[in-house]
Amino acid sequence: MQDVTEKFIYPEHTGVARFMAACERRETDATPVWFMRQGGSSFPAYREILAKYDVMTIAKTPELSSSVALIPVNELGVDAAVLYADIMLPVEEMGIELHLEPNIGPIIHNPIRSLRDVESLRLPGTDEVTPFVMGGIRLLRQELEGKRAVIGIAGAPFTLACYMIEGRPSRDYHTAKALMYSQPEIWHQLMDKISTVIAGYLVAQVRAGVNAVQVFDSWIGSISPSTYREYVLPYTQRVFSAVKLAGAPAIHFGTGTSSLLGVMAEAGGDVMSVDWRVDLDIAWKQIGYERGLQGNLDPTLMLTEWPVIEEAARDVLRRANNRPGHIFNFGHAMPIGSDPDLLRRLVDTVHELTQR
Repeated sequence: MQDVTEKFIYPEHTGVARFMAACERRETDATPVWFMRQGGSSFPAYREILAKYDVMTIAKTPELSSSVALIPVNELGVDAAVLYADIMLPVEEMGIELHLEPNIGPIIHNPIRSLRDVESLRLPGTDEVTPFVMGGIRLLRQELEGKRAVIGIAGAPFTLACYMIEGRPSRDYHTAKALMYSQPEIWHQLMDKISTVIAGYLVAQVRAGVNAVQVFDSWIGSISPSTYREYVLPYTQRVFSAVKLAGAPAIHFGTGTSSLLGVMAEAGGDVMSVDWRVDLDIAWKQIGYERGLQGNLDPTLMLTEWPVIEEAARDVLRRANNRPGHIFNFGHAMPIGSDPDLLRRLVDTVHELTQR
């Protein structure tokens, strides 16, 4: 097994060297680029796979998940491959029963409603959690060693807790937040279990070979800074502390977080990923320059024309001001229907404009 404390030296001018240098806020030969949901349905090769297998089957089959993760690397020239996996996979191992409803998202058949529900959740050992994910990581690492970075992913404790309580995607999160405020003992026990599992899950990914991880807190923008500090911060800190001890950098992603950036930075991620609702230079000032920053092109721009995309990309780079630690990405997931030719042009343009 790889010694997770070992420090690797990657060949210069490769995607993995560029990406890792940015995670550590060191100078790079150019700004690294990757896109959230970059393995999505923009590519014919992915649509061919999706015509034969559903999303969960792809995610649970190492040969398929690694193949999908490689498509944007080969098609676009991005600097990192991201693990093809749903953030709900580890909670299945805890005893949550779910299925993915097309165009809706995860539907949970046994949502959390009581302390007894929380107590019944399993705490699987690190080696028990999604072994198929680790298999996919090993295949990716073998294919990309020395060329591109491999990014592991997981859902953040807050977002996973909300899914587990709501039972499905929500616009307002009323059920989850009502439980959090009115029955804090249930909330804290649930968050304790989730953070324990996610910490172990990400450490296992590091041991399997990912270069870095990204933690998705997609629903975190629904609460205030003081609420975050009381109900969320200790559990997110536990996750990032475990990843740091394992020897990998971590990216912390959330949406609607302009009021939360300061307190989220306290959670301990090495790079903060911000959405398009806050200007990148303002966000970096709020977060603090001792952390890297990822983002933050509005993904909707990919449904427009190249001159519009180029102008917006140049603005993001101008705001980054060549500061070490910037990773270019969207402010959220790549929209379905994005033109691969425009994506490829965007990757090339960012690399060309930031060559040092």
